[in-house]
Amino acid sequence: MDKDHQAFGPKILIIAGMHRSGTSVLSQWLHQCGLHLGDRLLGPAIGNTEGHFEDLDFLQFHEEILEENASGYTHAPISGLSVYQKEKLKSVIGFKNSLHQEWGWKEPRTCLFLDHYKDLVPGAYYLVIIRNYGETVSSLLQRELKELDKYYLSKSWLSNLNWKKRKRAQRAHQLYTLNAECYLKVWITYNQALLKTIENLPASQFIVTAHELLREQHTDIFDTLVNKWKFCLQQADFRKIYKKSLLSEVTDIDPFVEDKHLLDKARALEFTIKSYVQPLPFKN
Repeated sequence: MDKDHQAFGPKILIIAGMHRSGTSVLSQWLHQCGLHLGDRLLGPAIGNTEGHFEDLDFLQFHEEILEENASGYTHAPISGLSVYQKEKLKSVIGFKNSLHQEWGWKEPRTCLFLDHYKDLVPGAYYLVIIRNYGETVSSLLQRELKELDKYYLSKSWLSNLNWKKRKRAQRAHQLYTLNAECYLKVWITYNQALLKTIENLPASQFIVTAHELLREQHTDIFDTLVNKWKFCLQQADFRKIYKKSLLSEVTDIDPFVEDKHLLDKARALEFTIKSYVQPLPFKN
């Protein structure tokens, strides 16, 4: 596909990455740069106190399909859509195209539908972000702990004290033991889908960044969007948006994963995707 493939239609940016990989901070920044990311956005929660910046139209569609497939987090992409589902998704995309000449969206479950979006919006650009598998899984588990912190904070002072002094550490160990391997499988599924997509796209249609490089690469990402892909944006100060203090503590998940082959698979997958990260500075 040539560089003018979107000259006669809206420019669309798909921000794609696993849950807890940095898609929210990227989207918040791009929103402040002027990119339209949805008329109804998912607001703050325990896991994202600054807001999710997820388009509720895509979020609700994805959740509806996943519910029909009896899965929330899932270990497999959605292989097929019914005629009704595909037409519904077409109508969402068409409606947004009718309203905006430049737009995009972020919703992590998009990773599970990438084959369908590649067909429905063949001219879309992709901003892909990857985060280390251990940090991502640990962040998911820490979010569960924060939910429990909130619950016990609402209890009596004695229950709250007992939670902090004794039960919290026990519960954290249980959560890691029960869920670390499951979340690692999810991380693998999402990132396998991302890798499959970028391997089948022209290099001119995607860029890949890594969570740990955001503070260094945001200017290069902006330059690509504006100077190469010709989005009309005004650069916002990323330093005011990226707050290291909001990152949760990282616990080593490897000891909690029984199937060590999964760890090998995750490391190899992470290495391969990161091989697509452009060296700094990004040059046209």
